Amino acid sequence: MNWAVIFEPANLALYGEGVVTTLWLLGSSLAVGAVLALVFALALTNGPAPVRWLVGAYTYCIRGTPLLIQVYLIYYGLAQLEWVQARWDDVWPWTHFKEPFFCALLAFSLNTAGYTAEMLAGAMRETAHGEIEAAQAMGMGRWQVLRRVVLPSAIRRTLPAYSNEVVMMLHSTSLASTVPAMMDVTAAASRIYSDFYLPFEAYLFAAAIYLSITFVLVGGFKLAEKRYLAHLAPRQH
Repeated sequence: MNWAVIFEPANLALYGEGVVTTLWLLGSSLAVGAVLALVFALALTNGPAPVRWLVGAYTYCIRGTPLLIQVYLIYYGLAQLEWVQARWDDVWPWTHFKEPFFCALLAFSLNTAGYTAEMLAGAMRETAHGEIEAAQAMGMGRWQVLRRVVLPSAIRRTLPAYSNEVVMMLHSTSLASTVPAMMDVTAAASRIYSDFYLPFEAYLFAAAIYLSITFVLVGGFKLAEKRYLAHLAPRQH
């Protein structure tokens, strides 16, 4: 193995660019997806029947199709339509569809929103009736109960499942390498592989980067769970 090539300044800079792109794509998609997921979860649990059916159909389609297909449908499908391309330069929001990063961000955001919405909605439905009844006994209205009791409790209980979703989204960002001009960690490894024909070194180094980021994310969520879910831990006798 020729690890010296990997640690050349130019190649390390290429991986550095990939790390920045990966983290920026991950953070942005999680932020946008979290906002969408909250709206979708409220619709699934408190919306009228047509809205619940519509959002349920969306989450079913998102969870029932591969993320790679969703990326292709947005970048190679929607973004390449003549009707969209005719408005690339002057009509918002179609002006963003000529940017590879935006197409990848849109695909990842919609995907994580579908999964997170179902997790959050499930946690909201499982809120203990005693907590709701206690809030109602204090004179809280429906939306006050939702905002001050149901949502905080559901978000805390969703943390373990959401940590898995965040890690999965980190690994899924490697699919951004299928979009031209996107230089994420996997794309950087592919570039080095094609330039120097070092498949093991290039992809093992990329795997080490993903593993390191995963370690930090899991550790952060463990600390959050220890703080916000301490009341659910078994009692020490």
